Amino acid sequence: MKKVILSIAVIAALGVTSCKNETKKETETTTTEMSEVMAMTDLSFGVRGNCGMCKSTIEKAANGVEGVASANWDVDKKKIDVTFDDTKTDAMAIHKAIAASGYDTEKVAGDEEAYEGLPGCCKYDHDMMMNQSGETKSDDHSDHDH
Repeated sequence: MKKVILSIAVIAALGVTSCKNETKKETETTTTEMSEVMAMTDLSFGVRGNCGMCKSTIEKAANGVEGVASANWDVDKKKIDVTFDDTKTDAMAIHKAIAASGYDTEKVAGDEEAYEGLPGCCKYDHDMMMNQSGETKSDDHSDHDH
């Protein structure tokens, strides 16, 4: 009886070895998928807005575009960083989606009706500077208003 149990254990051990080979194949497949993810396009462009609510609306609009992996709007710089799959969408589609939510981008003016529907704190100045570098403060811009 003991010999039968031993031979079953040996067969089970052999089965584990073949499973390891299959696992290696799966790992290779995963690596291929990861390299596709790395083919994403990073893009930054200016978007006018004022506050945290603006940030939420702008990012939601950008993330709503199929192919967009991430969107992060910087309140101070008036700039959005977007990562997207350029086989599924392009920069202009992202500009248009943000503009449709009521916000001006560098290339597309915000939809007026959507802008009117924004909360009061989100009603931005249509002449505000966008896509600012970290060093340039809007103080330089305010000198021209006097």
